[in-house]
Amino acid sequence: MKFNKQKSPQAEKEFGGTLGATCIPVFLPLTVLYLLCVCRSPVASVLQWPPVLPPTAQLWDPLAPVLILGWMALQSFFYLLPMGKVSEGMVLKDGSRLKYPINGFHALCITAVLLTLSLWLGMPLGYLFELLLPLAVCAIGVSFLLSLYLYISSFWAPHHALAQGGNTGNPLYDFFMGRELNPRIGSFDLKYFCELRPGLIGWVVINFGMLMKEVELRDSASLAMILVNGFQLLYVADALWNEEAVLTTMDIVHDGFGFMLVFGDLAWVPFTYSLQAAFLVVHPQSLSPLGATAIVTLNVCILHLNICAGYYIFRKSNSQKNQFRRDPTHPSVSKLETIATATGKRLLVSGWWGLVRHPNYLGDLLMALAWSLPCGFNHLLPYFYVVYFTVLLIHREARDERHCRAKYGLAWDSYCRRVPYRIFPYIY
Repeated sequence: MKFNKQKSPQAEKEFGGTLGATCIPVFLPLTVLYLLCVCRSPVASVLQWPPVLPPTAQLWDPLAPVLILGWMALQSFFYLLPMGKVSEGMVLKDGSRLKYPINGFHALCITAVLLTLSLWLGMPLGYLFELLLPLAVCAIGVSFLLSLYLYISSFWAPHHALAQGGNTGNPLYDFFMGRELNPRIGSFDLKYFCELRPGLIGWVVINFGMLMKEVELRDSASLAMILVNGFQLLYVADALWNEEAVLTTMDIVHDGFGFMLVFGDLAWVPFTYSLQAAFLVVHPQSLSPLGATAIVTLNVCILHLNICAGYYIFRKSNSQKNQFRRDPTHPSVSKLETIATATGKRLLVSGWWGLVRHPNYLGDLLMALAWSLPCGFNHLLPYFYVVYFTVLLIHREARDERHCRAKYGLAWDSYCRRVPYRIFPYIY
């Protein structure tokens, strides 16, 4: 295939441009390692100075690369199994549609069976707690290596296969954003595979390892640990059950596959989203006998209301959006009010999408809060995910805003007048 150095016209730089693309790949991996170190420390203070630094020996274990590469290979094998249906993605620049296997939920179920078998065989799954730092180091290393491969291989991709935002001609920026939109090895789609498989299912496995470590230390799992595991398992299972919906998201449709997504999928998600479970291993939440019943009842009620409301809004709004994008004439969305655009597409202005512009983000944030509440209120660390996710979604909403305004023009301005609130009704 011809070597392709052609740049995309007028590609607008994001994430602070070249400076951001240079600094983020340095500071985000250090942030992951720092948070894991803080999580294991007695004080668990993210503001502690001097910061908690582990001995070099704690950063490496020869078992870690074996587990990381074995995990990637196992999930790749599940991806290639002929189970589930095959779905088509959105139309590409050349008018074609790529095909994707919808079998992520099958992979989760098979993984659950293998975990059960491991327990039956007496494997020490709680040892994952000791391996968290070495595993994170290896996942970060794999992220850099895969990103480098993707950047180099993208020069042999046809021009229509490149992502506009990651094809600026600046090596540092393009390495970070990703030059190629849908890099594949044969029919194996690397971006789609990483989006929901090794990191998301790995998050659940790490959580379960933390639960087993707590059982080793205290003979039983705490209510807080069970709630964290249960809520986050529900989130992952739902994402994989509705895997087809990811084919219409910005990550798949718009963003190239570079370090930004690779690191997020393989290192950031499994090792920062599991912070609550890791925190509870070292900092168990105890309840006094006198107030136990009242506190547990109140906490569970708050959690129940948050998680149910968040999950319902998140799933209903995402399902509504996905169905409308795929088939606007479907009975479930055909009666919703819309605004016509010059592109021939229509914008939803009723249902969940008439309440705020991003109701799925609102549901996500409610669930994030519910995951942190079991960890109590004495430490900031378990709420890192809520703070980070709020910043992430506000930033992503701003990216969506720029993209949609450029794409839909006056129709988007009309939509914004009809739906003035972005994420939080009557607030933002």
